[in-house]
Amino acid sequence: MTEKILILDFGSQYTQLIARAVREANVFCEIIPYNKSFTLEAGIKGIILSGSPFSVNDEKAPVVDIPAFTREVPVLGVCYGAQLTAKMFGGKVEKSNTREYGRATLQVVQNDPLLENVSSHSQVWMSHGDTILQLPEGFEVLATTESIPIAAFKQVEPINKPLLALQFHPEVYHSTEGKKIIQNFLVNICHCSQDWTPAAFVQETIADLKAKIGDGHVIMALSGGVDSTVAATLISRAIGDRLHGIFVDNGVLRKDEFEQVLETYGEIGLNVKGVDKKDLFYKALHGHADPERKRKIIGGLFIDVFQDEANQLSGIDFLGQGTIYPDVIESISVHGPSATIKSHHNVGGLPEKMHLKLVEPLRFLFKDEVRKVGLELGIPHDQLFRHPFPGPGLAIRILGEITAEKVALLQKADDIYVRALKEHKLYSGIWQAGAILLPVKSVGVMGDERTYEHTIALRAVTSVDGMTADWAHLPYEFLAFVSNEIINNVRGINRVVYDISSKPPATIEWE
Repeated sequence: MTEKILILDFGSQYTQLIARAVREANVFCEIIPYNKSFTLEAGIKGIILSGSPFSVNDEKAPVVDIPAFTREVPVLGVCYGAQLTAKMFGGKVEKSNTREYGRATLQVVQNDPLLENVSSHSQVWMSHGDTILQLPEGFEVLATTESIPIAAFKQVEPINKPLLALQFHPEVYHSTEGKKIIQNFLVNICHCSQDWTPAAFVQETIADLKAKIGDGHVIMALSGGVDSTVAATLISRAIGDRLHGIFVDNGVLRKDEFEQVLETYGEIGLNVKGVDKKDLFYKALHGHADPERKRKIIGGLFIDVFQDEANQLSGIDFLGQGTIYPDVIESISVHGPSATIKSHHNVGGLPEKMHLKLVEPLRFLFKDEVRKVGLELGIPHDQLFRHPFPGPGLAIRILGEITAEKVALLQKADDIYVRALKEHKLYSGIWQAGAILLPVKSVGVMGDERTYEHTIALRAVTSVDGMTADWAHLPYEFLAFVSNEIINNVRGINRVVYDISSKPPATIEWE
C-alpha cells in the first residue's frame, strides 16, 4: 500500500509548493480542500495544514478538527495552519502591528527532530498578517526570528501523535532549508519510507490499469505532447493494442510534426492512427481572425473528427486522457474551478457524450514527475523535453486569418528558429520558444529588388512553471544568425523582430 501525506488546502497560493517538496522527498501526497470530508485510512502517515489568505479571527475562518487528526497521525501546521493550531488549543493570535512579509533569519532555540541539521541562522520566508502572541498551555517554542518570538513550536509530550507548527513558509524557494524541515517531518516524525519513485509509480500504475480496464478497450486523442504520450505509453504497457490512439493533423502543427510524431509512436510501440484533416480545418477557419473564435473552431472540429474515428471502432469502454495534477487541483480548489479554462483543454464533454469511463493515469503527477516517469518508460528524451505547444497550434501564432500559405510560411521560419536553438545549445535553458507571423508587411531590399513581405516575431521565455515568465536574453550573435537564416531561406519574409516582453504584463503567446 502506498504511503501518503494529506495536505489540507486553506486556499494558500503556496499549497502546490508544499506538495512538490513532499514529492521531491519520494513521498506520495495528495492535496484536498480543508472542507472536503475524508477518512484517515491505512497508509496515511501524516497531515500538513497549509497557509491561507484568511485570518483565524475572521468570522468565517476555515476550521478543521486538529485534535481529532492527532489521535491518528502526526500533524504539521504551516503559517495559517500554525495560527489555527495555536488558537484552537487556547493560545493568543492577533493581527500584527506590521504585516510580517519577506525574508527573516531563523534562530533554533530547542533541539527537535523537526529541525534536525537545520543551521542556527537559516533564512526563512514570512507571509502573514496575524501573529501568535502566546502559545497554548502544553506547547513550547522551537525557533524564533528577529521579529517573531514564536516562529516554530510543538505540543510537549502529546497524548496522541506529534503536533508541530511553523509560522513561516518552508515550501518556498526563499526558505533556504525549508525542504530539509519538510523532509524531517516526513522521515523523523511520520516515519515515511520514501519509496515513491518513478519506477514504483510505473509498476503500480500498470497494475492498477490492468485491474481497472480488464478486457476493455481504450480510445485516446494524442497530441504529440509530453502528457498524452506518457499517459498513452502507460496504458499501452497495461493493455497493448487495445489502446486505440488517434493523432489528428489539424493543419496547424509544426513543420513535419505529423510524420515525425507518428514515427516516434511507432518506435515506442503505440497503436496510433494518424488522421490528415488539414483541409477540413482550413475550410472551417476561413475568414476568422478572432483568436478565441479560432480556438473554438479548432476545439469543436477536433471533437467531431475524434468522434467520427471513434464510431469506426467497436467495443470501446474507456477514454484515456493526459490530465495532470495541476488540472485536478484547479478543479477542486478551495476557491472552485478557475473562471477561465482554455477552450482547447483536453476533450471536454466527450466522456459523457460517448458514454465512456475516464482513464487518467497521470492525474496525480506534476509535469516534472511526468517527464521522470517517461524516462523510466524509455520514451525518447527529445519527445519528453519538448517545449510546451499551444492546443490550437500555429493558429494562435498567426495573427489574423489562417491560410495554408501562411501556415507553410510560419512552419518554415519556426523550424529554422527551433533547430538553431538546439544547435547552439540554447533550447534546454528555455521554457518555450516559437515564431509568430504578424499581420504586418514592410518594405525591404533583396539584391537590387524592392520587396514588400511579411514580418516574423521571435519569442523565447524562461520560466519555472509558465505562470510567470521572463524574456530569454539570447545572444545578439545568435539572433543575427537566425534572422539571416529565416530571411534568406523563407521566401515571403523580409523582416525579423525579437519580443522582449515579460509575463506579466504580456502573455507568453500573442493570442
